Amino acid sequence: MPHWLVIDLEATTEEGGWPVSEMEIIEIGASLVNGEGREVDHFQRFVRPLRRPCLTTFCRELTHISQASVDSAAPLSEVWPQFERWILTHQPRLVGWASWGDYDRQQLYQDWQQHDLHSCLEHLPHSNLKQRFSEARQLTRPVSLTTALQMAGLSFSGQQHRALEDARNTARLLPLIFAA
Repeated sequence: MPHWLVIDLEATTEEGGWPVSEMEIIEIGASLVNGEGREVDHFQRFVRPLRRPCLTTFCRELTHISQASVDSAAPLSEVWPQFERWILTHQPRLVGWASWGDYDRQQLYQDWQQHDLHSCLEHLPHSNLKQRFSEARQLTRPVSLTTALQMAGLSFSGQQHRALEDARNTARLLPLIFAA
C-alpha cells in the first residue's frame, strides 16, 4: 500500500512574522500515513537554532516550545540525517510528501541548502494540501488547517503549533483531499 509523508515544521519567529530567510527550524514533525490516512509511523525532534539561538517570547508562547528544549537539541546538521535514516526504511512505499501550505517545503529547501544537506524528499513530489483542499472544496481562497478540519466535520486534536500534532491533523485530511 502506498504511503504519504506529512511534514510540519515549527521555526523561530516574532510577532508579525519574519521572512522565511530569517527563520530557522526548531521542531520537525512527520506523520507517515497509508492511503486511508492512518498513521504507520512518525518522527519528531527539536532542533537547536544557530543564528538566533534565543527564542522570542512570541515564539515560545505560540509553539509552547521551551528554550530548554531547543538548547538541549542538536542542530539541523545532526537532526536531518536522523530523519533520513528513519524515512529510508519507508522509502519503497513512499509516493510523495505533503504539508499544509508551501512554507514547510520552502523552509526545508532553504535550510538544506544553508547546511549543505541532501534529502530523498528532493526526488519525491510535494503536495500543498492547503491548496489542494481549497481546490477540492472549490473555495475562493485557502483556509487555515483548523478551518479545514471544521469544514470536514473534524476538530483539531492536540496542541496547535506543535509540529507532530499539526502533521497528524493535516494527515487526517489527506483521504478527503485525494478522494475529491
